[in-house]
Amino acid sequence: MIDIELLRQESRRDAVIARLAARGYGFDREAFLALEAERKQIQVDTQELQAARNAHAKRIGQAKAKSEDVRVLMAEAGGINERLDQLEQKLQDVQRRMHAFLADVPNPPHPSVPEGDRPEHNLELRRWGEPRKLEFPARDHVEIGEALGGLDFDAATKIAGARFVLMRGGVARLHRAIGQFMLDVHAVEHGYTEIYAPYLVNAAAAYGTGQLPKFEQDLFMVPRGEEKWYLIPTAEVPVTNIVRDEILPLESLPLRFVCHTPCFRSEAGSYGKDTRGMIRQHQFDKVELVRIEHPQKSYEALEELTGHAETILKRLELPYRVVALCTGDLGAAAAKTYDLEVWLPGQKAYREISSCSHFEAYQARRMRARFRNEKGKTELVHTLNGSGLAVGRTLVAILENFQNADGSVTIPAALRPYMNGAERITPA
Repeated sequence: MIDIELLRQESRRDAVIARLAARGYGFDREAFLALEAERKQIQVDTQELQAARNAHAKRIGQAKAKSEDVRVLMAEAGGINERLDQLEQKLQDVQRRMHAFLADVPNPPHPSVPEGDRPEHNLELRRWGEPRKLEFPARDHVEIGEALGGLDFDAATKIAGARFVLMRGGVARLHRAIGQFMLDVHAVEHGYTEIYAPYLVNAAAAYGTGQLPKFEQDLFMVPRGEEKWYLIPTAEVPVTNIVRDEILPLESLPLRFVCHTPCFRSEAGSYGKDTRGMIRQHQFDKVELVRIEHPQKSYEALEELTGHAETILKRLELPYRVVALCTGDLGAAAAKTYDLEVWLPGQKAYREISSCSHFEAYQARRMRARFRNEKGKTELVHTLNGSGLAVGRTLVAILENFQNADGSVTIPAALRPYMNGAERITPA
């Protein structure tokens, strides 16, 4: 959630509104100022009534000391208290409306984010690896996987519907090996604490990381009596919420977590887009990196986190590029995002395989996630996360980049220990 003080200070408000406009969000200045004016008037009225109540209390005390009749004064004091109660209820109502208003406002982009409103305005920062020159026509992962007997979209559709896949044999094992490899690299070499997290979360958790209320249509909701549960769209939700409503000791920072989970997305509004294969599915696996950082070190941490995700691609010998997303392409909660895009020969294009995002205090403010700073005062933490990587898309990239003319797929050397030493997957 955006810091309301940035909007209350007239000297900073215009700059914040301009940054929001850069990402395509039209901030309703009049609605905000109207709510603020209502709040201020209630506070003025409250202060005046509190002063009147204090004056009446003094007069009542003086009258009692003189044995005078205080019934009229007591009745007036009762009326003042009744009006104060009404003002308190009005204030709570205004605060609720302001909270709902701010919950819909996205994070202002960091000044370093390139401006633009289309993917073409994203800024390519670097590339690694040369796309392999195939001496035969490149096939996409659907053709390769089906020929191997490892990807079965028809069976998955029969079982669950469109946008699911069933894996078999060597391909299923390769998918499992990819996740295990990623976990080992991040937990053992990069120093992340491995987490096993719930796949269902409550509304408070989904609100804390910004999925609710704005993006509820993108979630799978599971009713439970009067309560709602949600299947996680990413491990970011349960893992980041570990620190919800916590005050962390300074020495505990930074916190680094890695978590492998299935992810569930309704993909509302994406029908007709990436319908072929495994690029955009309702269920997929992801190894997620989550970091809870001191605000002074958090942008340093974004570079490190992105580098950790890049390490996986390098170890798997997959050509990729790193792109800084423009203002119009950022997720609502992100202040800055780097996308890692892997080369897919079957599509002759780079496609996203990881997003590494910095949320500054946006999520922490929603979650009340704080730490005790060097002066002993509570301060909001900064949160970051990134895919390290999307397992399904990594499988897609391996199938396409390591395909052979005879229909087999070479297993990257880094994964062979997880495949009992096998060097290839061959057609069934």
